[in-house]
Amino acid sequence: MPSLKDLRIRIDSVKSTRKITKAMQMVAAAKLRRAQEEAENARPYTERFNAVMAGLSASAMASGQGPKLLAGTGRDDVHLLLVMTAERGLCGGFNSSIVRLAKAKAQELVKAGKTVKIITVGKKGREQLKREFGDRIVDHVDLSAVKRVGYANAQNIARNILARFDAGEFDVATIFFNTFKTVIAQEPTAVQVIPARFDSSGSDAVPFYDHEPDEEAILNTLLPRGVATQIFSGLLENGASEQGARMSAMDSATRNAGEMIDKLTIQFNRSRQAVITNELIEIISGAEAL
Repeated sequence: MPSLKDLRIRIDSVKSTRKITKAMQMVAAAKLRRAQEEAENARPYTERFNAVMAGLSASAMASGQGPKLLAGTGRDDVHLLLVMTAERGLCGGFNSSIVRLAKAKAQELVKAGKTVKIITVGKKGREQLKREFGDRIVDHVDLSAVKRVGYANAQNIARNILARFDAGEFDVATIFFNTFKTVIAQEPTAVQVIPARFDSSGSDAVPFYDHEPDEEAILNTLLPRGVATQIFSGLLENGASEQGARMSAMDSATRNAGEMIDKLTIQFNRSRQAVITNELIEIISGAEAL
């Protein structure tokens, strides 16, 4: 049974931990508001862009003049997985859910006889993936020094992927991230970016446009931007999801610390009462012996 000193030290330690988790919860709540606004403000542009590109892509593929980024290499042998996670932990199952989805996809492809290559964005994803797929990680993007993710960061990642595609290093590229739903709900998402697949279901019907120059020339310009846009959207969704998950995790940790303090305090009071009772018994016994 722990002594009164041990219990007192443990109570003070848990109280210090509770102060830290409470502070982290408040910081995450402050960051969440801005990250959520950025993610939600980017959605209309992404949805509209995808809707316009869906119409252009369908028309270009129907005419048989689709660019390589749209038509692909004609093969399905080598897959590149871009796994985007956080640089820091203490955010519940945020990182694990993305890695779990990426692992399931990688295992499915390997089982089908495909070659899998992985690029990680974020230290936590890399740490988890290298245990099982370390030999398949071909590159890592470190954003730990970036305080606020911008479109330029997404462009740099997109250029890396596009250069590898032009060099014939892979046939299909898929990005993995968490879509922000609510503070307590984030949805692991996989989106194929090469060959480009544009989903227009999230936007209203796109009106008919006359294009100048032709559709192929427009697609050659916009498809690389489309890859960067998808990556940037994923980074923004990840940013909001990470802060929401961290706020929720730190709130749970703070409440658990409070419950532990209550239990330890009860145990401390009982132990102290037992010590006092024993001392009283010894004093009474000694007095009776005299």
